[in-house]
Amino acid sequence: MSRPQKRSFSIKGHRTSISLEAPFWDALRDAAAEQKLTLAGLVAQIDDARGDDGGLSTAVRIWVLDYFRRRAELNSYDGGSRD
Repeated sequence: MSRPQKRSFSIKGHRTSISLEAPFWDALRDAAAEQKLTLAGLVAQIDDARGDDGGLSTAVRIWVLDYFRRRAELNSYDGGSRD
């Protein structure tokens, strides 16, 4: 398991840092590219949606997990055939 790596971002005019393990950074970069967003732009969207429940690093990890789970479900959907 890799040690968390800290990165800083400006979100709504203030600096913030998040710490994630390398696989989460890689997945977050992939998701940002798929959505045609910058990494900072995606982190800002996650920050907007998270509310006051927990820290930003936790919110990013949960978002990444949910994003790739939803993508996997869409890729495995068979169109609802009844065969």
